[in-house]
Amino acid sequence: MPSVTPTRPRGRTPGPSATPRTGGPAVLAPPLFVLLWSSAFIAGIPGVESAPPLLLMFARFGLAGLLLAGFALAVRAPWPRGRALAHLAVTGLLIQAVQFGGFYTALDLGFPAAVVSLVQGLNPVVIAFAARLLGETVTARQWAGFALGAAGVTLAVADRLSLSAGGVLLCLLGLLGLSAGTLYQKRFVPDMDVRSGTAAQLLAAAPAVGVLSLLLEEPHVTDWAKFTGSVAWMVLVNSIAAFLLLNTMLQRFSASRVSTLFFLTPSVTALMAWLLVGQSLHPLAIAGLVLGGAGVLLANRQVRTPEPAG
Repeated sequence: MPSVTPTRPRGRTPGPSATPRTGGPAVLAPPLFVLLWSSAFIAGIPGVESAPPLLLMFARFGLAGLLLAGFALAVRAPWPRGRALAHLAVTGLLIQAVQFGGFYTALDLGFPAAVVSLVQGLNPVVIAFAARLLGETVTARQWAGFALGAAGVTLAVADRLSLSAGGVLLCLLGLLGLSAGTLYQKRFVPDMDVRSGTAAQLLAAAPAVGVLSLLLEEPHVTDWAKFTGSVAWMVLVNSIAAFLLLNTMLQRFSASRVSTLFFLTPSVTALMAWLLVGQSLHPLAIAGLVLGGAGVLLANRQVRTPEPAG
């Protein structure tokens, strides 16, 4: 079956940052993204210890959205309108509210962070199976890389599995939000301005989780120091810096190629937990990091993605 080039709907929001240049920052973006993204699990632990998870997400999305919107206005970034704005709202609900609402509620229920990162690390496999929806060709070399990456993810947390039905369902919900949001964004708003577009996503997600917090939780904060530190890190590092990198890479590379970076997050999270909070670093986590890295390198070689028309 021949590849189908995805069409770009009217109302898209191109911007000056729509196409990252090669070399320099483009080379540094993937490893920096993995580091920033993996830190979210470390920052989230004191957060859910001090406040309900949906309240934590409301503070994260709301503050990050306002800060990024202010920056976008200050630099006069183009803002999405009409259909493009609606598509960004859907993307924000999926990739922000559904993903992190599911993952952090699982953490709050005591589900191991390593297993949460394991489920998130399966995102590349979901994206690969759906690649034809975006007109992307997944080669045999990439499938081999996905297999190596999935094996690395499993090794990284093999000795820490502790499953419960509720935690599994919440993690699967988070994975669904991440994968569906990535595919939706790549299909409908591939050329958004990353500054205003990311702000729009966050500001769409904030009221959604805020309403759910009021309906499903008893909003309160038990430790303001932990809560403030957790929110500050997640706002500046995870919601702003990491998502600016993610959205920029989604504009330059195929969704399946970008998603392979998630193979590395479980092992990197384990390494950061060892360095920052003194958790033991198991040999399997080291092996998983090596195997996951090999999978990423293999899957990112000889990637064939049709160039959009125009």
